Amino acid sequence: MIIDAHHHFWRYTPAEYNWIGPHMGILRRDYLPADLKREMDQAGVSQAISVQARQSIEETRFLLTVAGQHDFLAGVVGWLPLTDPGFEKLLESFLSERKFKGLRHVIQDEGDDFFILREDFNRGVAALRNRVVYDILIFERHLPQTIQFVDRHPDQVFVLDHLAKPRIRDGLLSPWRERLRELARRPQVYCKISGMATEANWNRWTPAELKPYFDIALEAFGPKRLMFGSDWPVLRLAGEYGAWVDTVRGWIGKLSAAEQRWILEGTAREAYRL
Repeated sequence: MIIDAHHHFWRYTPAEYNWIGPHMGILRRDYLPADLKREMDQAGVSQAISVQARQSIEETRFLLTVAGQHDFLAGVVGWLPLTDPGFEKLLESFLSERKFKGLRHVIQDEGDDFFILREDFNRGVAALRNRVVYDILIFERHLPQTIQFVDRHPDQVFVLDHLAKPRIRDGLLSPWRERLRELARRPQVYCKISGMATEANWNRWTPAELKPYFDIALEAFGPKRLMFGSDWPVLRLAGEYGAWVDTVRGWIGKLSAAEQRWILEGTAREAYRL
């Protein structure tokens, strides 16, 4: 079995998805469960976790409604206003949702590179009290402050999205490598093998070019804290679903059967309590 721990759905409008620029034409359409299920079936993927693509409460409700209608959707990582004074009360209203598994804020788009250390944001994360996961979406440059952030919440489970977006297009490993290893020393942090192809040259990347970044993440986190994710449909900017599944399968092919199961299924089950 394979669990895709990271994908998105949307009904596309330019106003609601203004991060999808003119150069991303393939994303300027609706992407809904039937589209994903077709890709999953062809690639041998059994379950998936939906992750927010808009920062709105309506987005979270939309994803939970969709997940409630489809058994292959195992969970939702939504968005709620963590910095609002009434956040915890709002959170309580979602905790009864069986497939509500986590929250995410798009840190990478904040103008303040130290947003993740803001007191109001950290109060919101503390209010989670590890009842749901917090997904970390950052660029490589945010890793030092992210380490400080994680240290403020030693009892909270975190999942790092997209390996913190290393500078693959530039062929750089440092200082990402050293900072990722330091973050991985925190046992409550998991990491997704996702979003890598879109950090490379969309038209010319190869599995061999990306593999050193995977190898570093594997060394840092180990199989029990790494999980497969597609980042579909954003992935389509640089490749297709089945090809990404095959790429990851190729990378892990020399690991033991048990280690492969952790990466493809077990880690996501454990981290998100599926």
